[in-house]
Amino acid sequence: MLDYASLDAYLKHGAKKKSLAGVSAVIMGPQGPAYSFQYGYRDAALSIPVDEETMFGIASMSKSITALCACILASEGRLDLDAPVCDFLPNFRLPGQPREAVTVRHLAMHTAGIPPMEPLEWSIAMNSPDRGESPWLNQMRSTAPNAMKTLDQVMDYIAQCGYAPVGAPGETMSYSNEGYALLSYVIDQAAGVPLESFMQERVFAPLGMGRSILDNGIDAARALSGGNITSLFERVDGVLTCDDAWSILPPFRGCAMVKSTARDMAVYYRALANMGMHEGKQVLPAQAVDLLIGRYHPLSARATMCMGLYKREKAGHVICEHSGALHGVSTKGGLLLGEGYGFAVLCNQGDEDMDELMWGMYNAVMGLPLEESHAWFLPAGREFSAPQMLRGRYVGHEGVPSVLGIHCQDGRMEGTLDGEPLRLVYCGGTRFLAESREGTGASRRLEFLIRNGRAWGVRCGTRVFERL
Repeated sequence: MLDYASLDAYLKHGAKKKSLAGVSAVIMGPQGPAYSFQYGYRDAALSIPVDEETMFGIASMSKSITALCACILASEGRLDLDAPVCDFLPNFRLPGQPREAVTVRHLAMHTAGIPPMEPLEWSIAMNSPDRGESPWLNQMRSTAPNAMKTLDQVMDYIAQCGYAPVGAPGETMSYSNEGYALLSYVIDQAAGVPLESFMQERVFAPLGMGRSILDNGIDAARALSGGNITSLFERVDGVLTCDDAWSILPPFRGCAMVKSTARDMAVYYRALANMGMHEGKQVLPAQAVDLLIGRYHPLSARATMCMGLYKREKAGHVICEHSGALHGVSTKGGLLLGEGYGFAVLCNQGDEDMDELMWGMYNAVMGLPLEESHAWFLPAGREFSAPQMLRGRYVGHEGVPSVLGIHCQDGRMEGTLDGEPLRLVYCGGTRFLAESREGTGASRRLEFLIRNGRAWGVRCGTRVFERL
């Protein structure tokens, strides 16, 4: 049985420690709602409290719902996940690869080979309401070749940008928003109706998710909310700011555009945990859930990507989860596979990490100390044997280009990320934690990809940077 008072205190302490504007967190259990927590406010005046009906953006938590739509179609024989993407989008081309090499499954699993690139950031900068001047906005607007308002513009850039693929299709996982933009339009064709309609008819409505919508904008979500939708907060130079300038990124529909409540999202994750069962009925095809997160995807203590959700083992439990981030949006959702528990924590403040809050909720259900970490890059207690293979500079082009440099100093591996000094802690295999020497910023996970005696790339977080 959940210790509600202790979990309340833990989440309240975490929200206060981070100085969050507003949070809504829900656990759905096998017998129904198991826990609900609301904190803070949803308006600029900090006068209207967040409640369980408050709608938030969920950003990249949208991806698993989009992938589930593809899996539903596959389970019904309406979409072949191993079909070439070019069968649906004839203009799609990945440089250096045959037209047929990239499949629908590759898009859903982030293994198409599409490198980190700028189109999503350009689309946000060129299509969203004005949020005032910032170095990021100025650079995005000055470098954008067009408004990135259509999928054709995204596909043209993938084909012509000059960035090499990150491995052959199916070889390497590198998180790709562009891949999910493509997947959204593949689903349109396979379903015969827009993704927005299919998601509503086959996921939201059957699960009773009455306050959830894939809105390629904000007007429909605002109308559905009846006014109970959060404003968007950011901390700029230590000062909390607030606006209602929701991100609009037209081609990236199923990538990041769902708005929902913590309760609705916890219901969704619980249905996945139950292999599609909801309130005693098979609402989602079990085969679709199996394709999404089941037997086709490996399980280990290190998180691996399924279709729109990461999967890992912790203390005998199978956790599937994903986070989300946009302007004024920081979220995380997950489930305990086979145990009937779904979890969601939604925050209306950007650039915040929801891991510790979510870990506390997992731990409460799993019978672990609330503060127990779920980090899975852990120090190996030894030094890496071949630092010469890793020395060099690596670049990722998502938004403002980011450069990681790796070198040796007094026999120890060190680095810099965009000029910030890093200390590297070896974690086994070719994995390292990169910690700020200045004590600023979160640790970054690095996993080097080695071929023929040297690293050709490094997975920095979830994106593969290529060697310069």
